[in-house]
Amino acid sequence: MKKKRIISLFLCCCMIISIVGCAQQAETPVIEDKPEPVEEDTLINGSFEGTSNGMQGPITAKITVKDSKITAIEFTENNETQNVTAVAFERIPNQIIENQSLSVDAVTGATLSSFGIIGAVTDAAKSAGLDVDLLKANEVTATPKDPQTWDTDVLIMGGGGAGLTAAISAAEEGAKVILIEKGSVLGGNTMMAGAAYNAVDTEAQSVMILTKSQKATMDSYLALDPTDDSLKFDVYPEWEEVLTELKADINAFYTANEGTEAGVDMPGFDSVALHMWNIYTGGLRQLANGSWLAPNIELARTLASSSLDSFKWMGEIGLKASYGAEAEYGGYPGIGTVLGAMWPRTHSFMSGAERIPHLAKVAQDKGVTIYTETTGTEIIVDDSGKVVGAKAEQIDGTQITINTTKGVVLATGGYCANPAMVKQHDQYWGDDLSDRTLSTNMGTNEGDGIVMAQEIGADVTGMEVAQMMPSSSPVKGTMTDGIWADAAEQIWIDGNGNRFVNEYAERDVLAKSSLALEDGIFYIIYAGRGDVGNPEQLIKGTDYSERIAPMVEGGHIWYGETLAELAEASKTKAAGVAPGFTEEQLRATIEKYNSYVANQKDDEFGKEVLAGAIDLDYIDATEGVGICISPRKSSLHHTMGGVVINTETQVIDTNGNTIPGLWAAGEVTGGIHAGNRLGGNAITDIFTFGRIAGTNAAQ
Repeated sequence: MKKKRIISLFLCCCMIISIVGCAQQAETPVIEDKPEPVEEDTLINGSFEGTSNGMQGPITAKITVKDSKITAIEFTENNETQNVTAVAFERIPNQIIENQSLSVDAVTGATLSSFGIIGAVTDAAKSAGLDVDLLKANEVTATPKDPQTWDTDVLIMGGGGAGLTAAISAAEEGAKVILIEKGSVLGGNTMMAGAAYNAVDTEAQSVMILTKSQKATMDSYLALDPTDDSLKFDVYPEWEEVLTELKADINAFYTANEGTEAGVDMPGFDSVALHMWNIYTGGLRQLANGSWLAPNIELARTLASSSLDSFKWMGEIGLKASYGAEAEYGGYPGIGTVLGAMWPRTHSFMSGAERIPHLAKVAQDKGVTIYTETTGTEIIVDDSGKVVGAKAEQIDGTQITINTTKGVVLATGGYCANPAMVKQHDQYWGDDLSDRTLSTNMGTNEGDGIVMAQEIGADVTGMEVAQMMPSSSPVKGTMTDGIWADAAEQIWIDGNGNRFVNEYAERDVLAKSSLALEDGIFYIIYAGRGDVGNPEQLIKGTDYSERIAPMVEGGHIWYGETLAELAEASKTKAAGVAPGFTEEQLRATIEKYNSYVANQKDDEFGKEVLAGAIDLDYIDATEGVGICISPRKSSLHHTMGGVVINTETQVIDTNGNTIPGLWAAGEVTGGIHAGNRLGGNAITDIFTFGRIAGTNAAQ
């Protein structure tokens, strides 16, 4: 029996300079009343610690008290996301010290972390014996400045990926650009998102090998009959031309590669028509009221045909986009399939922690003026019906009027952080959704932009369906505290250790299947990127110490250096559950899955692309490698609905006319994804349509 690994992690707080440090923020609020003086013989001095829970775990604060005043605050334990919480960790302690108050405001976009910071200091103050009630009674109040008026050519509302892309593109056209962001930091969901970008990249496909299961999928497309009722061409006849185009692409590919064999030397395949077909079938959904929802064909074509060009532009501005024969995803040569993508066309680029600061720097270098903690409240329309600016409010209550000579780009994101709004419009999830469902989103994504647009007559579409991310944390709803591989390699099991779904299916199919399980919880088996006979990328060494160990120590996942150890570990709670798998259950499921990979045919669930066989013999016999299981549960992830746009990203009103001076891009829009967004298409969406919106607004 191999020795169990004992890992101790010591995490210390590291203060970082937030990108919003170079953006303009509202002034720090001041307090009107100070605490009453304390008698000298009761004065408290010393250092004291306290702990409270933040978004990502415990936050421990160490306060220095001199003469019963808090004079310094440092954090000795902190696992919060630095790019999201940098402002909170800087501002809140400063306000507490300056005002001797525990009644300070949470920082927008980092609410739970803010509460954790305040709670930790409060706990430390209690340990010191300070009058906590008095500290809480000293309310900090913000004093608004005089109303301000700003003038610009183009206003971008929203500082996420779509907004920053639009701002850069508008500035590249010579426009004067102002960007306002509701949160304390830039980024929105783009900062939290993975690095999965779908693009049709025939050069990258040319150095890959088409698997037998992929070829079988292509053959099934050739066999599709346009009269098949399930294709819904009677409702959406325009999509039949895409199927015709796809069949022609496949036949041309087979002709060009005659004499090659799938799984041996036949290269990979992709085309614009295939990407569009995946968007159509992946997004075609029937609603609870019996009606159907499908993607807008012109928006889908724009996305699929422009995706690689947008990705190359990302590389040009320094986002480390890898495409063509050098494309990489997940650390191995080639392109992969992020969960729910339906085909291997997922590329990689700069991580979320790096990409937003980089985009902001590019924008500012091009002359864009950025204001954070500035919330848009109203779109201004002149007597002719043209959008000529917007009104906003800063965190201190200062009222802002922004006048534009060219127009406004709406890039305020979706509304998954507003589950009540999702539930209000829902015609798909029913009882699986409530107004308290957890979300992967930044807390600022509450649908403000959609509401503002509707107030001036904008039309909306697709609001009936929101996407659930199946592989989310059961405790937080975030896409953290778990580990898995490419969708083709994932093995999902229920509480009895059995597979229950095709892991390569669309995200809503995966979510519905998993939510039907007990408490909606399922489990992902992961052993690294290795395969039977190819153990180089199994879990070991720094991969364990840097990625796995923190999640094991944090009580989020289970790990074992043998299958028996893993089964034993699952008897202890992780993420609040303890299924207690047996070694026999796990072995039977993994060995059956391995046989499907070997035969390139999934007899149980019809998984189209099969990979990721786990070499149990090698793991059990080899010191220093192992296998883990992550508990998961679906949470709100993406809203496919929003304002109606055309391919030029102009916003359309309820009469079908464009609203002059108003463009929109990103998750605030609807029509592209319909009832289900493919994994990896959101980032493609924001960069592709963000570029179009910024360019057109400037021109």
